[in-house]
Amino acid sequence: MKYRNHLCRASTSSLLIVLMSLACLLAGCNKAKSGPPPRETVPVTVAPAVQKDVPLNVKAVGNVEPYSTVSVKSMIAGEITRVAFQEGQDVKKGDLLFVIDPRPYEAALAQAKGNLARDTAQAANAKAQAERYLSLFKAGVISKEQTDQVLTAANAMQETVSADQAAVETAKVNLTYCSIYSPIDGRTGNLMVHQGNVVKANDVALVTINQVQPIYVTFAVPEQYLPEVKKHLVTHKLTVTANVPNEPKPAVGVLTFVDNSVDPATGTIKLKGTFTNADRRLWPGQFSDVSLTLTTQANAVLVPTAAVQTGQNGTYVFVVKEDGTAEMRPVTVDRILEAQTVLRSGVKPGEQVVTDGQLRLMPGSKVAVSGPTASSTNAQSTQPPARQGNGL
Repeated sequence: MKYRNHLCRASTSSLLIVLMSLACLLAGCNKAKSGPPPRETVPVTVAPAVQKDVPLNVKAVGNVEPYSTVSVKSMIAGEITRVAFQEGQDVKKGDLLFVIDPRPYEAALAQAKGNLARDTAQAANAKAQAERYLSLFKAGVISKEQTDQVLTAANAMQETVSADQAAVETAKVNLTYCSIYSPIDGRTGNLMVHQGNVVKANDVALVTINQVQPIYVTFAVPEQYLPEVKKHLVTHKLTVTANVPNEPKPAVGVLTFVDNSVDPATGTIKLKGTFTNADRRLWPGQFSDVSLTLTTQANAVLVPTAAVQTGQNGTYVFVVKEDGTAEMRPVTVDRILEAQTVLRSGVKPGEQVVTDGQLRLMPGSKVAVSGPTASSTNAQSTQPPARQGNGL
């Protein structure tokens, strides 16, 4: 009986072992048939590569300067009896600015005219006397010495009249200096000398006038850009834009000056742009972000800068193919324009590039697009060019 029970237990154990082996074998076969697990779908954001004309710009920091600056001074000495403008007022060329007490200069003019009249009469008398002496000398009545003395005196009086005439003209000029007029159109600054003060000739500036319409923006670019500037300046006018703080849009002008030498201390060349400044957006002394447009690059291919990645083998982007997989595509970068990058090669217009989610991607990864699609390519390509970054 004991032997029979032992035999039953042994048979049961063997059966269990066989069943477990079969189960493991079946599980292994099913696993072998199912293959590797499918790759995970990666959510990404994409944007289309667009093709459009892009300005080729050089960036710099500029300083706004008045088109012309005049320090108004007095040409004569005297007391200021009138100030005919307010500080900070716009004035036109020829507007009255100051009046200096004219009475001393009116008196000087009257005296000069009196001297001229007196000496003119004396010169006429000397001339008549010289003519009489000359007749007597020819008749042999008087000596040549007496005649020469009279002729010399007559000539001297004539020269005195000429000096008196010059003195009259000088007095007239000094009298005109009593009224000081604006030499240019511009805006007055701080009044340095007020009414009642006595000024000297060509001493301190009474006021400074800045011409702000038009106006200059001066900036410097590295000398390496000089050949390009000269090359394009020959064929067309170069556009200059200036952005100042708290202004919604940049001012637009043209390049009008290239300095005749490179600064050896900084290795830069000084340039000037002229702006009409009709809305007075630019003000003397301001700093501005300047962009000089050399030319326009036609049919450039642009992608968002966020799409361009850097690896061991250089720069690349992930392109989403039509089958919904990601392709790692090496690219050549031409230049970066802040939020956009111009590519020389690697991507065609209209292709979708990944702008977010690249860290989880591998070549051939399935992607789930959550950003703009190819249908937005045309819409984006018609947008105006973005504000340019460092150019060449």
